[in-house]
Amino acid sequence: RLVSSRMVVLSCAIVTKTGKALVARQFVEMTRIRIEGLLAAFPKLVGSGGKQHTYVETENVRYVYHPMEGLYLMLVTNKQSNIVEDLETLRLLSKVVPEYVPSVDEDNVGRAAFELIFAFDEVISLGQREPVNVTQVKQYTEMESHEEKLHKMIIQSKINDTKDVMKRKALEIDKSKVDKIRDRALKGDFGPSVGGGPGGGFGGSRYDMDMGFDSRPPMGGGDDGMGMGMGMGMG
Repeated sequence: RLVSSRMVVLSCAIVTKTGKALVARQFVEMTRIRIEGLLAAFPKLVGSGGKQHTYVETENVRYVYHPMEGLYLMLVTNKQSNIVEDLETLRLLSKVVPEYVPSVDEDNVGRAAFELIFAFDEVISLGQREPVNVTQVKQYTEMESHEEKLHKMIIQSKINDTKDVMKRKALEIDKSKVDKIRDRALKGDFGPSVGGGPGGGFGGSRYDMDMGFDSRPPMGGGDDGMGMGMGMGMG
């Protein structure tokens, strides 16, 4: 496979003495179960030696690790990886970590997890060491942090704008509904006295028409009254 044919760092992690991963970054495609298994196996392989930089190997991988205040900073590599280069990478990382976690303990590492992952990515890319130093790593991650904050601010601004537009549209819809209800109420109150409109809303007028009565108000006083009387008399 690709992983076994190249000199490559598989993962960088900070773990407890029991193998609990506080931060872990994979640089090649690996399943979560696979990496968790590798990290969990680490404590069983480590002795109580006090070397600052050391390593242990299994049949398939090599662990290059550095004790840090009760925790371990380590690289998991394949066995074809250059141990000298791996130790240099580990040494650089051991200087980078305190830039983000001045007091290296479980709580602080957990709080700075994302910053540490960004820093690991600046040091190692696709399993290979990048030509950077501590200052550059810090500078690059700060730039990325500012860009990320700006990106989040832009997204939040767009979200707020969308909410404002939706609120305005909702108010416009509500106002339109109120206007329609008001117009209908006005037409319902005054429509019959001015002759009504199509549909009128009242059944009395249709009833009067069906019965042969003219429900319109008289136009000329006695003439209309006479006409109605004549009409009824003729019937």
